Amino acid sequence: MDLGLKGKTIFVAGASRGIGLGIVETCLAEGARVAITARGAEALEETRARLAATYGADSLWSMAGDLRETAVIEAALAGAEEALGPIHGAVANVGLHPCPPGAEVDDDSWDAGFSQNLGSAWRLARGAYRRMQPRGAGSILFISSIAGLGALGTPLTYGTAKAAVNHLTKELARITGASGVRVNCIAPGNIIFPGGDWEARSTGDRADNWNRWIRREVPLRRFGTPEEIGTMAAFLMSERASFVHGAVVPVDGGQTR
Repeated sequence: MDLGLKGKTIFVAGASRGIGLGIVETCLAEGARVAITARGAEALEETRARLAATYGADSLWSMAGDLRETAVIEAALAGAEEALGPIHGAVANVGLHPCPPGAEVDDDSWDAGFSQNLGSAWRLARGAYRRMQPRGAGSILFISSIAGLGALGTPLTYGTAKAAVNHLTKELARITGASGVRVNCIAPGNIIFPGGDWEARSTGDRADNWNRWIRREVPLRRFGTPEEIGTMAAFLMSERASFVHGAVVPVDGGQTR
């Protein structure tokens, strides 16, 4: 299916690995031009160079920086538009921050967890919407988690902030709809990729326990992949999903009950 993304500019935060990279590669394969951002400059440049060899350097633009900071976000959005053209889709994929288990969460960890998982998403959405609104078109996509759909025993800052992202999706959609800018959210389940938490768990000392848990809790009895998230992301940002607005879409193999 042609999603109609050819020549359109997609901005992806957290793009150097995992889910973000899966979204980038899917959009590039659809013919989009993609701006990739991440905190680590070296890993980001390695990713850019590898993708440029496959899809062409003209299809990519990159900038490293802390995507929790408004000034960095605004500079990245402006740079992406200058290099690739008006942003059609913006993906807020900055997430995760160390948080101790249980209730003994100190103030710094609490504030940092919400800044990483919620504040970064809002600031990118705000910046992207300011650019999309005058054009009367665009798509903002949050990457949340099924940890925001129910109490799954994740660290307090993570699940709580992701629940707020899910709510932000619906509230922001009510504001942006009249301008033609769509807002949606993907809530991934257990996604495995090199260097990720699930790879470490599934190959570590307790690998048998974790793999049994996946087979028990996930009806499809397996992990998901970044490419499967990427496919849903590309669809939601395309005109094929033109009447999908304010949706929080689980992509979790049926785990959400």
